[in-house]
Amino acid sequence: MHSATTPFAADVVIVGASFAGAACAIAAAQRGLRVVVLERKHDPGDKLRTTGIIVKEAAEQTLLGHIPASMTRRIEEVRLYAPSLKQIALAAPGYYFLTTDTPAVMRWLADQIRLHGVDLRLGCLFTNAERTAGGWQVDGVGTTRYLIGADGARSRVARRCGLGEVRQFLYGIEYEFPGASLAESSALHCFISKRYAPGYIGWVAQSPTGVQAGLALRHDPAHARVPDIDGFLLRVGRAGGLRRHLKPGHTRAGLIPCSGPVFDMARDRAILIGDAAGIVSPVTAGGIHSAWEHGWTVGRGIAAHLRDGGAAPEQVAIEAAPRFRTKRALRWAFDRLQFDWPFDLLLYSPPLRWAAEQVYFHKRRS
Repeated sequence: MHSATTPFAADVVIVGASFAGAACAIAAAQRGLRVVVLERKHDPGDKLRTTGIIVKEAAEQTLLGHIPASMTRRIEEVRLYAPSLKQIALAAPGYYFLTTDTPAVMRWLADQIRLHGVDLRLGCLFTNAERTAGGWQVDGVGTTRYLIGADGARSRVARRCGLGEVRQFLYGIEYEFPGASLAESSALHCFISKRYAPGYIGWVAQSPTGVQAGLALRHDPAHARVPDIDGFLLRVGRAGGLRRHLKPGHTRAGLIPCSGPVFDMARDRAILIGDAAGIVSPVTAGGIHSAWEHGWTVGRGIAAHLRDGGAAPEQVAIEAAPRFRTKRALRWAFDRLQFDWPFDLLLYSPPLRWAAEQVYFHKRRS
């Protein structure tokens, strides 16, 4: 049981202040735990690696529904383009996405962390931790009962604590075009192309501050290549309603887990969440909703254990992780069977439309 006289400097130390880390921190703090969050960036909105697109479920079922309206833009349609640039419009009744002013959202999220009584330490890099009796000794913090790794696909916490590590990735790059507007601004434009995006897609979308356009491909460490986003945009820009000769403002780039939850994500009072745990859809690469839910469940699980003698948080973390069984099977097929001609040939067929609607609008936790 939790005690006010405990010698621990914190009940929970969380490394990383993105969506999973924020959810875990707020959930634990709401139950009265002492939570410290270490974030290596001085500005939470700087050097981002996420597109910041929020699905309906997250907007309606989590704290993310309270993001100020000025920071979001509602998108209710997906335009799916074959390699030939033929297209179909996809929608589901009542379903939507929110594109965001992502730097502003990350700063808002940091404010929410602080408002809930969490000790958020910006500009603090996690360097090392050592096992102690009943917890961890974290450099720069002191002792903690639980150490949480929410520090991304190349998690330092995972390596230091001997936990599972993400092994399979996409590599994505995204441009922001401040002040730009699309001809069809009410849609998320998604492009299939083995040439430019083997193993994934390209995308163009209207955000509250301009246009975001990105490209991702399967990352092969032995033959790593940088996505040719400039060539991609020259090819698809007009089809997606993006004017030529625009100069990008900010650029985001980074690795995206695509193999599902890591093995051995929690052990000995150390737990991985978010990208560090591989809590990302292997097909869509969407991770905000899943990461938030998993982080929240872990935060509540730690509090229930310390306050009420509930189940071990490590087991809670493992059981709460989405398995993505169907989506891992689709990832396997997409990695091995992606060709341009079937999409050109079958774009308007009912089976392809059905499959696309399942990916974009339904069965997000399968």
